[in-house]
Amino acid sequence: MPQAVPGRKRPRALSVALATAGLLAVTTVSATVTVAVGKPDDRPATAVTAPATAAATASGSPSAPPSAAAAASATPTTALPAAPAPAPAPTSTLKGTVGNGGRHDGDLQYFLLPIPEGGESYGPADGTLLTDKDMGEQLGGGADILKTLRTLGYKDSATRTYRTADGKAEVTVTLLRFSSTARATEFARDYTMDLEPVEIIGDPTAHGYIDKPRQQAYTGSMSGISSQGDVQYVIDVDMKGNPDKALLSELMKRQRDWLTSGR
Repeated sequence: MPQAVPGRKRPRALSVALATAGLLAVTTVSATVTVAVGKPDDRPATAVTAPATAAATASGSPSAPPSAAAAASATPTTALPAAPAPAPAPTSTLKGTVGNGGRHDGDLQYFLLPIPEGGESYGPADGTLLTDKDMGEQLGGGADILKTLRTLGYKDSATRTYRTADGKAEVTVTLLRFSSTARATEFARDYTMDLEPVEIIGDPTAHGYIDKPRQQAYTGSMSGISSQGDVQYVIDVDMKGNPDKALLSELMKRQRDWLTSGR
């Protein structure tokens, strides 16, 4: 299974303008990433054949038919081994709670949008915590943007990428936790991208962007940005052809609901 690289840059043209600092506007462009997932190797079937027996008859002289007991003992049987019990699915040990005022306590990875049934995670199933360096590089500003993030009360961040069950889309969810709801709201509001805006339904504070491919055979992308409580979240979707805007709206709503309830 391919492994996700912590802090990898999304295939986007990104511009993050922080109005409070009044100093920073950065833009990054990276190449489209295509991930192919192979099918499990075919395993040849194993045939089990019981040896055959035949009753020998002396030439020229009649013989009595064998007894039932003798016939039973003359035909050996081969028992197939019992199938091994399936390995239990790994259980996550992450914990988190939603406190007063939308404060998210515990493991930030716990609040990542759960992978839907049939989806396949790239890298750790629980997602990955991003280092400060990862976060700075992902936003395209390195140490400079980290300084600005710190002034906004940035605490930590986490991300996870998965492929949908139908194999048509790759979804990356990234969370940034701040010292207060106001700080997270401020950062989400000033987080913009140099792409075509797209409406997001079901998440009242969200804004989104879409990047349609030049040809249907190419990969298109879209991104949604919003916040809930002290967490700002970004959902990026890559898929072949023109991206489905309804999918982005659904994902953004589900992430907001998860951050609101914590379950």
